[in-house]
Amino acid sequence: MYLNLPKGPIIINKRLTRRESREITRKELLQAAAELFAECGVNGTSVEQIVERAGYTRGAFYGNFDGKHELVLALLEQRTEHELKEVQALGQRAGSFEETIEHLRGWHRERDKNFVSWLALRTELWLYGLRDPEMLPLLADRERRSREAMAQALTQGFAARSITPPAPVELLALIVHALDDGLSIQRALSPDDTAGNVMDAVDLLIRSWTALARTGANDPTGPPDPGNDTPRP
Repeated sequence: MYLNLPKGPIIINKRLTRRESREITRKELLQAAAELFAECGVNGTSVEQIVERAGYTRGAFYGNFDGKHELVLALLEQRTEHELKEVQALGQRAGSFEETIEHLRGWHRERDKNFVSWLALRTELWLYGLRDPEMLPLLADRERRSREAMAQALTQGFAARSITPPAPVELLALIVHALDDGLSIQRALSPDDTAGNVMDAVDLLIRSWTALARTGANDPTGPPDPGNDTPRP
């Protein structure tokens, strides 16, 4: 999710410790970098542009980061932690899996307010990682953690329905994750032709998987083994 941190300087009504002041500076530099990366790309953004947008000096920048590469790594970690905490909190507040789905609908609607910037930044970080062998494992870890969170949510949903998933839950989570990525791209390219929320598609998938699982449970021959290509008699 695009980080909606306050625009402009943060107003403080008390005397800050040096650590608190540095943390605010760091957050504002990361926010400025996120905005510029979405607008101009990672490679098209300079340290000078970042400090100018944030309202700091080069000294403040290098007091927090060794260089732009370290800032990119910090931004990736910040975004990953922020998104996972938000989604996990939605699940904790929900009383049922259906309520979790509704909370996620709202989360996506909130994200959609900055959808183009969110997708542009996400894509820039992907491209940066694909071109940098050091960055690629970190991006892969981010994606893995997102899939694990989705797998956990799906496991809870199937358990609430007292059914066995029709395929390994890790595979189902991968499908949902890839669906979100693909639909995001389509929405950015053709917003008028892709009305609706990705959760509509996810909800359809989950209802289909639930029906498939129940059908398999009522079939004495059982559902087909996802790892076995041999057709059932």
